[in-house]
Amino acid sequence: MPNHRSLPGTRALLTAKRGAAAVVLSLFVGFFSAGAPALAESTTPDAGQAVEAADLLATLPVKGRAPKTGYERSLFGPTWADVDQNGCDTRNDILNRDLTDITYVNSVPCKVQSGTLADPYTGTLISFVRGTTTSSAVQIDHVVALSDAWQKGAQQLSTEVRTAFANDPLNLQATDGPTNQQKGDGDAATWLPSNKDFRCEYVARQVSVKARYGLWVTQAEHDAVAGILAGCPGQLAPASVAAAGTATVYYANCAAVYDAGAAPLIAGSPGYRSGLDGDGDGVACEG
Repeated sequence: MPNHRSLPGTRALLTAKRGAAAVVLSLFVGFFSAGAPALAESTTPDAGQAVEAADLLATLPVKGRAPKTGYERSLFGPTWADVDQNGCDTRNDILNRDLTDITYVNSVPCKVQSGTLADPYTGTLISFVRGTTTSSAVQIDHVVALSDAWQKGAQQLSTEVRTAFANDPLNLQATDGPTNQQKGDGDAATWLPSNKDFRCEYVARQVSVKARYGLWVTQAEHDAVAGILAGCPGQLAPASVAAAGTATVYYANCAAVYDAGAAPLIAGSPGYRSGLDGDGDGVACEG
């Protein structure tokens, strides 16, 4: 059976190919290749301008949830299509991005046979092994669930744009299978990752995705996201997720930073994030 184990709370490094929260926001320009669908009119700033997630949240319309009537998975295109035409389906693209120590089914570096996931949702390490009874241990979560999107504006999008939404790497995260099932189609008002250290990055990605596709939030969802972001001032809205091969240094807390002898962390340096910078002065774990 796939192996889960807790990540050490006092160790310094969690090396994983996972989302980078502090990146320049360029939500619409240059994301899709030529000929790809045009999205809803952007409410985001010009490309190259960093945007705080809280500011971007303020641009999202706040409306009630539309009926789920008519929702079907097929309305978001084929499951795990090869939308970027790289010869590898989206599920394997995300496994390649988010897992480490990867082996492949054959000599082609596409279909993942095994690997290790540092799951940001649960704060655990999960050993992935492809198989009929084991593959489901690692599933790919839609950060903004497809059904949630359907009820908050995606009904008005074309099938082509909905397919892009369902396969957008920004909106996809490898995670623990049971956790993904537990989340279902919940939004931030009804479900958040158990790993509290990842919640700021998680809701920031939801905000970016909803802005990218012109979706709205409910009042309860808006308030839940705003409450999370209030605890991490300066959290940037991501425009992308770290590509495969990019090692991200992650410290669970300042104790881990001290344990590694890496304190203090300066903004822009490996491992720095606003959640560790209590006074927001650009220097984390300085005590």
